[in-house]
Amino acid sequence: MKITIASGKGGTGKTTFAVNMAWSLAQAGKHIQLMDGDVEEPNSHLFLNPTFAETKPVHVLKPIWNESICEGCGICAEACEFNALAAVNGKVLIFNELCHACGVCTQVCPTGALKEQPFEMGQVRVAPDTGGLFFADGLLNIGEPSAPTVIKELNRMINPAALCIMDAAPGTGCPVVEAVEGADVVVLVTEPTPFGLHDLKLAVGLTLKMGVPTGIVVNRSDSESDLISDYAKAAGIPIVGRIPFKREYAEAYSKGQIIAEAFPEMRENMLSIFEKITRLKGTEVPAELEEDVPHLSTKPPRTFEKGTTTGFQEIAVISGKGGTGKTTVTAALLQLADQKVMADNDVDAADLHLLLTPEIYESQLYFGGSKFKIEADSCIGCGACETACHFDAITPDEEKYKIDTMACEGCSLCSIVCPVDAISRYENQTGELYLSTTEGGPMVHARLGIAEENSGKLVSQVRQHAARIATEMQYPLIIADGPPGTSCPVIASITNADRILIVTEPTVSGVHDLERVLKLCQHFDVPSSVIINKADLNPEQAQRIHKMAKKAHSRVIGEIPFDRNIHDALMAGKTIIDYGKGPSVEVLKQIWAELNKEMSRTD
Repeated sequence: MKITIASGKGGTGKTTFAVNMAWSLAQAGKHIQLMDGDVEEPNSHLFLNPTFAETKPVHVLKPIWNESICEGCGICAEACEFNALAAVNGKVLIFNELCHACGVCTQVCPTGALKEQPFEMGQVRVAPDTGGLFFADGLLNIGEPSAPTVIKELNRMINPAALCIMDAAPGTGCPVVEAVEGADVVVLVTEPTPFGLHDLKLAVGLTLKMGVPTGIVVNRSDSESDLISDYAKAAGIPIVGRIPFKREYAEAYSKGQIIAEAFPEMRENMLSIFEKITRLKGTEVPAELEEDVPHLSTKPPRTFEKGTTTGFQEIAVISGKGGTGKTTVTAALLQLADQKVMADNDVDAADLHLLLTPEIYESQLYFGGSKFKIEADSCIGCGACETACHFDAITPDEEKYKIDTMACEGCSLCSIVCPVDAISRYENQTGELYLSTTEGGPMVHARLGIAEENSGKLVSQVRQHAARIATEMQYPLIIADGPPGTSCPVIASITNADRILIVTEPTVSGVHDLERVLKLCQHFDVPSSVIINKADLNPEQAQRIHKMAKKAHSRVIGEIPFDRNIHDALMAGKTIIDYGKGPSVEVLKQIWAELNKEMSRTD
C-alpha cells in the first residue's frame, strides 16, 4: 500500500504527520518505507537522524554546444519552448536554470552541434534501517526546475510488499502529481484557518482529478467543529484524524524530536488514524468539485493619489519552507507601507487576497505554453513519440498512443519526431491573472490551475504588471509575497529584485531550509534580510539563524514572538496590524523601520 501525505500549503504539519505516522507504525511491527518526496526542501531526515548507506545521483540529459560545427542558424533557440537557449552573434548560449532537459534542441540542430549529456540535477539518499524502517529522500539541486525527475527515482524504489508513506511537496504542481502517482490513498494535512481551507480545496481538486481516495487530517485542531468540518462534509471527504494545538508539540518539533516518541498519546493517535486511512483504500472517489474562481467586482475600481518618485524598489518576501508566516508578515508590511504596489507571486497557492480582500477590476487568461494531442485517425502506431519523450508522458492506447496531459511538459518533441504529422498543438490555459485594488493600494495576483506547469512564467507576468503600475503611479515600492522553496517559481520571484526578505522559524527544519534559500539568494546575487518568526520557541535555534545569516552576508532584522494573537487574527480574516493585539504588532513596526534602513543603504 502506498499512502501519499500532501497539503495545499506548507507549514500545516505534513512532514510532522508523515514522520510520526511512519515511526509509530514501525514501532508496531509494520514493514514501513518512508520516502521524502518534498525534494526542494526535504526535512524528514532531520527528525529520524538516518545514516545514509547510499547516495545515488539523479541525472537528466541536457545539451552541450560544439562551437566548431555550429552554423549559428538559431533553429535551436527558436524551437525551445522554455527560452533556455539564445543564439547571439553566431554563438549559442545555454541557460541551465531554464532548461527542462526535453531534447528538442538536439533533435532540430541540423549540424549536430548540440548533443545531450548526463547532467546531475539532484540525488536520492538511502538509509535501509532507520529506527526499524526503510528511509529514502530526494534532494533537488538549488536552482533546478525538474523536481518530478527526482521523485520518479523514489517511486522506483518502492517495495510492493511494504507499506510506503510518501511525504509530498506542498501545493498542487507537478512534484505533487508525481508523488501522488500510484498512491492507494492520499491524506491531506490542513489546519482550521481560512488559509488552510483555501489551499485544502486546491489539494482536494488535484486528488479528485487524479481519482485517488482521499482523507483529511486537521492539525492544530481545538475542536471537532470548525470550517474544515463543514467543507469536508460538503465534499464527501472524511476527516480521518485530528492533532491538537499544543505548544509542547511545537517545542518538541523545533528540537527535531519525534512527537509520538515524546508523547505516547500522539503514538496512539497515529495508529488510530492509520486504521481509518486503510478503510479508504479502494473506495469510490467523489465527483470533482467546482473550483472557486474569483470574479470581477461590480464596483468601479478605487482611485489613488499619484506619487512623485521616478523609480521603484522591489522587495520579495520568501521562505525556505511553507508555514513560516511569510504571507502574514507580507500583509503586515503592506499595511505599514504608504505608497506601494502589492503583488502575490505565490501563484500555486495564492493566499494574500484572503487578508487584503482585493476588488478585481480586470482579469486576463494566462496561457502557460502549449500542450499536444495525438490524432488517433492519423496515428500509425510507430511509437516514435513514446521513444523520444523525455517525461514518460506518452503511453500505448490499444494499437495507437496517447499523451498524459499532466505529465506533458509541452516541449513539442513528439510533434517534431512524428513521421506522419499526427500530433497537433493547442494552447493551454493554465491560469488567470488579476488586476485589483484594495484599501491600501493597487494589487496584482494570479491563480495557477490545478496540476498545471509554468508557474515561473506566470510569476514573471505578475511582476511585469506590478512594475508597470508602480511606474505609472510613480510609487517607490513593490512588495511581493513570494513562493516557498528554491525552484523555478522562487527563481522567477527573486531575479533582479532589489531585496529579498526571508521569513524563517527557529526549528530544525526552518534552519535547514533557510540555509538553502540563503544560498539561492547568493547564487543570484540579491541582497537579503531575515525575520525569525516564533523566535522564542527555541532560542538556541534562533541563535543559529543569526550566525547563518551573518555568514551569508545577510542579517536578522527582527524576531517575532510565538503569539497566539496571530492565529486569532487569521481566524478573523485580518492582518495582525488590523487586529491590533499582541506583542507582534510592535515588533512588526520595528521590522518595517529596519527594512526601510536596509533599503536606504541599497540606494
